[in-house]
Amino acid sequence: MQRTRAQESRAAIEKLYITMRHLFMRGSYKPMGVSGESLVDSLLVLSPEIYGLLAEDEKIELDGLLYVMERLPKGIEECRYIRLISREGYENSTFPAIVPPKRKRNCYRVDADQMYVEMTRGRSDIYDILTHLTFLFIESEKIKTNSTDIKGRLDLNWQMLEKIVEKEENGEAFDKEVACSYLSHVIGRTFDETHEAVGKFESSPHTSSLFTIVYHLGKLAMDEFFEGKDREISFSSTLRQRVGHHVYGELWANNIKKVLFEKGLIERPIHIISANLHSVLNTVYGHQALKLGSFEEIEAAAMQISIGAKNHKGKDILSYARKHGFIEINDVSGTNINVQLLDTALMDKKTILPGISLKAEAGKEPVLLVMDYAFGEQAYECFDELLKPYDTEDGKSYPLNVYSASIMGKAGILTGKKGDIMIPTSHVFEGTADNYPFRNELKKQDFEGYGLGVFEGTMFTVLGTSLQNKDVLSYLMNSSWKAIGLEMEGAHYQKAIQSESRIRNSIRKNVKVLYAYYASDNPLETGSTLASGALGLDGVRPTYLITYKILEKLFS
Repeated sequence: MQRTRAQESRAAIEKLYITMRHLFMRGSYKPMGVSGESLVDSLLVLSPEIYGLLAEDEKIELDGLLYVMERLPKGIEECRYIRLISREGYENSTFPAIVPPKRKRNCYRVDADQMYVEMTRGRSDIYDILTHLTFLFIESEKIKTNSTDIKGRLDLNWQMLEKIVEKEENGEAFDKEVACSYLSHVIGRTFDETHEAVGKFESSPHTSSLFTIVYHLGKLAMDEFFEGKDREISFSSTLRQRVGHHVYGELWANNIKKVLFEKGLIERPIHIISANLHSVLNTVYGHQALKLGSFEEIEAAAMQISIGAKNHKGKDILSYARKHGFIEINDVSGTNINVQLLDTALMDKKTILPGISLKAEAGKEPVLLVMDYAFGEQAYECFDELLKPYDTEDGKSYPLNVYSASIMGKAGILTGKKGDIMIPTSHVFEGTADNYPFRNELKKQDFEGYGLGVFEGTMFTVLGTSLQNKDVLSYLMNSSWKAIGLEMEGAHYQKAIQSESRIRNSIRKNVKVLYAYYASDNPLETGSTLASGALGLDGVRPTYLITYKILEKLFS
């Protein structure tokens, strides 16, 4: 029986994760050696949409390269040795921390050849970076092939690119169009495509130039091939010991519960919201401080803040909030998840939203606990620890009085376009038999009439958004699953909620759950994948609409 392309792709995904787990437990591997060959082969079979032209023999995928480099530390393209570590004290060293703009993780350039990358967000984070690194190694081999002839002699364009990079590193001027001409040959793309990509990399302040990245990727590949200087990825023993044991999630959760206890909020009704750290703040306090009287007025103020308009009211809102129950808890655990508390008892207005009153007995005023986005399996680690009772040093235990858990996230949509809204009725965990049907307090009709597409149905929690292709996604959408979208945290959140409410009995059984996602990309649509860029201002309306509707449900 001949396998379909979707079946082959799903088998490749499974093989990728089994291989990555094996290599992680082993402690190190050589990406272009026998050990890394399985990863390379599986990624080429899968050929994820986000990596575009990965399977092409000569062409370098440029949008995918920018996407990856914005999630890796600047300078990693120069490093032969990459070591993934736990939080092991480098934050106290003199090494400056390098933090990628699109993936908050501390990285340390130890010397010219070594980059250490902190992994504190669980297995999903490790799988994510290994996938991106495998992509880079595949592209580096193309650069090597494009820059040498059959006898291993260096091409003239490569030699000229080397001189351009030397000038760039020395701060000397050079003709960019001439440089793009050399580069276009090395990366197998047209002059127009190359020139456009160079501009995109220049506008990304936390990445090296495209000239530098391509040169160093190619040079490392050549050094390995011609001089036997192997590249290597390794994992520290501390990292291997800590992964899966909730080390950072426990530290994070205990710090939050300690603040709740010290502020006298531990026994108050708590509404947990996993979202960004601006929409709840601006929605609630924008209404109260600026007397914004409708969703449209709140959205308009948020838009002004987002674009950095002159005289926008962001600072006024924050200043007012800090005087009326707003508490910030910055992360010190390593999870990179900051938290905000909104104590409604300290709000001096009678409404939390236009037309929605704050009604509660003294001592029973609700507290909003807003946490920044988790990443993949980290969602389970942090939520599971957060929902456990708080144990004080004197032996007392305080269960959290959690009334609701709301999850607002961004996801890939399969049936609509960027900026549309998805309301899940169940989460299915990719590659497992785990599925989580639930009663979502948010409904499709709550979001209709705002000019956005709204879709309701099953969503898949995937092992990695970078490991999907059209064949797999089309199957999920068109089969009896009828999936409307994919994301990385939903099943993990629901697993924690169900285990703590129905098995461990740490929180009330009838805890309300509210899930809604806005579409950051459509992986089935060319030009709308994650690699095509962020949602930008088009994300303001869905983000604030979901926030508004969550608060409306909680307090109406």
